[in-house]
Amino acid sequence: MRLRDLEMLAFVVIVLIVCAGTVFAAPAYKIGVVTPSLSASEDEFRGAQRAAKNNPGMIRHLVLPDNFETEQETAISQILSLGNDKDVKAIVICAGYSGILPAIEKVKARRKDLIVITAPIWDDPDMMAKYIDLSLDTDWVQRGITIPTKAKKMGAKTFIHYSFPTHMSKEVIVKRHDMMKQTSEKLGMKFVDVMTPDPQAGSDVSTMQQFLMEDIPRQIAKYGRDTCIFGTNCPMQDVIIAKALELRFIMAEQCCPTPTQGFPAAMNLEIKPEDAGDFDKINAMIKDKAAKAGCTGRLSTWPVPVGYFFPEFSVEVAKGLVEKRISKLDIATLKPIAKKVAGVDVQFARMKPNLDNYYLILIDSIYY
Repeated sequence: MRLRDLEMLAFVVIVLIVCAGTVFAAPAYKIGVVTPSLSASEDEFRGAQRAAKNNPGMIRHLVLPDNFETEQETAISQILSLGNDKDVKAIVICAGYSGILPAIEKVKARRKDLIVITAPIWDDPDMMAKYIDLSLDTDWVQRGITIPTKAKKMGAKTFIHYSFPTHMSKEVIVKRHDMMKQTSEKLGMKFVDVMTPDPQAGSDVSTMQQFLMEDIPRQIAKYGRDTCIFGTNCPMQDVIIAKALELRFIMAEQCCPTPTQGFPAAMNLEIKPEDAGDFDKINAMIKDKAAKAGCTGRLSTWPVPVGYFFPEFSVEVAKGLVEKRISKLDIATLKPIAKKVAGVDVQFARMKPNLDNYYLILIDSIYY
């Protein structure tokens, strides 16, 4: 081998070593991400996986017990273990449970510098604000305004609200319903209440779904295609979207706004395991199916599930705090980070006027 060839080979080896060191260098700190299991809450679990993929070596993903209510001590021990790891500079908890605050109190007592973000947990907001750097949740009640407003823009003249007695005994659902009614009437839309058989009190889910299959065509025959249908229960969405494809009425948003609720079943989407978190691809599939059914512009939702959005967004915020790129957690700071993660604008509002570290969010829509 000639000298020049040897020099070139040596140069290539040095470059590879440097690059390998750059790519595989261990991060300077870790972030703990706590979620339910894949079977208990797929979106949060996959959101944490995506955050780990985007930040190699940085994320410690802990999975809470499936029976959280009976295994709270185990969950608390898991969170305390993160706090005991000096390399962990921030903890993100995306669980949707209550009863986690005691673990956070203990962690903060030991390490006041540890950053804690919850998105969400459902303990007392005022108590949470004392211990947690940032708390996040969905603005479920405000959707009582945003959904009818969107339906009106999509051409709706009538807004039909499907629910059942046990759901209508829940305060959040009642508040949202009342806001939907007021907003619809204010916008000049007729508001119609329809009660289905109650799957949580005597009837089963299939009975409720059969009722919807029979009743929706009657309502569309009565009020016309420029009708928006909203259902308060997750199993309703498969039927509502399937009927929307058939009858071409408006479905502005599901009870839980996400491309993965109702659309895959109603449209027979074949989502491969490796594409489970690829919402650009999933949304493109939905848009194509909607167009083929003649429903372009008649179906809408959020472009990513909020449960999937929260872990990735919270990790980005935590990184900014640890690395001192973020000095305060106000709306002006959070909005651009949220838009980068979600791909659309995200609206923030204080959970209470006196709490400056607890925000409720709404994600802008995608139209198919």
